[in-house]
Amino acid sequence: MSLSAIMHFFDVFINSYDVFLNGLWITFKLSLASLVIAFFIGLFFAVLKISNIRVLEWIADAYIWIVRGTPLIVQIFILFYGLTDILLIPMFWAGVAGLAFHSGAYIAEIIRGAIQSIEKGQREAGRSLGMSPSLTMRRIILPQAFRRAVPSLGNQFIIGIKDSSLVSFIGMQDLFGVASTMGSNSFDYLTYFFTVAVYYLFIVLVLTILVNRIEKRLAVSD
Repeated sequence: MSLSAIMHFFDVFINSYDVFLNGLWITFKLSLASLVIAFFIGLFFAVLKISNIRVLEWIADAYIWIVRGTPLIVQIFILFYGLTDILLIPMFWAGVAGLAFHSGAYIAEIIRGAIQSIEKGQREAGRSLGMSPSLTMRRIILPQAFRRAVPSLGNQFIIGIKDSSLVSFIGMQDLFGVASTMGSNSFDYLTYFFTVAVYYLFIVLVLTILVNRIEKRLAVSD
């Protein structure tokens, strides 16, 4: 890369920060909303999958199979056009639904694996104290499973934030949408995509540090 190209990159990076910050705010809201919803979707289907009730296991398996077997962009398009035709919901919430539907399947597998990694003696201890199976799950199994799932959940959250860039294909002006629009206006795609890459790298760096600190804190509290 020549010196003039580097100077041009810094010029774009500095002079267009306000537009990218607006896109960053949309990415933040979109990612936070979708990941919170995805967590509860994942928890719900993880419980179905370990329920030992064949019909409920089939439902959970079908959901996970559909998500794994189809590209995220296809899921976003189907949910966006399907939901907006039926419910007339805002574009933002259609994007949230698409991302939450996708991440929920992977989170379900993470939580299921964490729950099944808890020793059987923990369940027996809860039952010996007179707890019901559901109370044992809430007070003994899930807290321990959550600690074991933190590293994998952290990775999935980071993946979810990067995946949120696909909502630009339904017209949202998130970080990637801003870069794509500004690139098409100036025909200088490379510079704007380099700029948005820096923003994503910064976000991932902050999240990685945050997840590592949570892991250390949970390890200390054991």
